[in-house]
Amino acid sequence: MAIKSTIFKVNLAVADIDHGYYADHALTLARHPSETDDRMMVRLAALALNAHQLQTVCQGDGTLAFGAGLSDPDDPDVLLTDFTGAKRLWIEVGQPEDKPLAKACSKADAVVLYAFSHAAEVWWRGIETKLTRLNRLQVWRVPFESAQSLGALAQRSMQLQATVHDSVLTLSDDRQSVTVEPVRWK
Repeated sequence: MAIKSTIFKVNLAVADIDHGYYADHALTLARHPSETDDRMMVRLAALALNAHQLQTVCQGDGTLAFGAGLSDPDDPDVLLTDFTGAKRLWIEVGQPEDKPLAKACSKADAVVLYAFSHAAEVWWRGIETKLTRLNRLQVWRVPFESAQSLGALAQRSMQLQATVHDSVLTLSDDRQSVTVEPVRWK
């Protein structure tokens, strides 16, 4: 019998000062059995960093949601679709190969990748030249220590505040806060 995903409920209050976006999001995260808390929380951080695009890209008439992620390799970790169903933003987390990223770039207006593991620099050196031709792709590095700290915030039911200021995310609950300062690689 297969192990089922673990469901996490998140009430996320986003205050993106950089983009003038302020909204509450009631989210459901399904953590695949092979997914770590660190990776799941990096997915949540990626959503928080890009939530403003609901307004800036879709003028408030779109859907920002978690995809199937690890359960379906052809599905993004986070997806922004507009009211017509067009894929406006495709977000991946981890260290994928170049072919799935090229495929994502052919399906969506923009693709953003957040690499976060301790070996991300090694992965980047090996794949960087293969990704230069993908004009729709942005690659960001989330410091490994930040990803680990985000994982410590994981609970089955979460009340979180996400503040984005000067491109830095602070994710807080009632016990602690984690600062994430992503570095753009591409």
